[in-house]
Amino acid sequence: MAVKKSKSKVNTKREPADPHPFFKTIATNRRARYDYEVLEQYEAGIALSGTEIKAIREGRVNIGQSFARFIDSEIWLLNAHIAEYSAGNLANHEPTRNRKLLLKTKQISNIRQELKSAGLTLIPLRLY
Repeated sequence: MAVKKSKSKVNTKREPADPHPFFKTIATNRRARYDYEVLEQYEAGIALSGTEIKAIREGRVNIGQSFARFIDSEIWLLNAHIAEYSAGNLANHEPTRNRKLLLKTKQISNIRQELKSAGLTLIPLRLY
């Protein structure tokens, strides 16, 4: 099969493809790429309450100072600030509470081994 080359110029420079083009990026930790060397990236879920989800949809979240740590063989996200929901009532959430990260058991064990072998830090890069 022959392919005919066209004479029109095509832009050959491509931007890196977004791994999740259908998800809206809510928050990014831009400073983390300057302060740390990113060795590996993992994708994890976060256990959230109802008012936290609504506040995140409003874009009222800051992950700039947050990090993750092992507590009782689970990984928890610390110092992530999710503002109180504007239409919430007395049952609103605490803005800086610890949130459990949802990962597979094998991923958790791999991360634990890497953290024990070297002085590494777990930080969130993006929330979508």
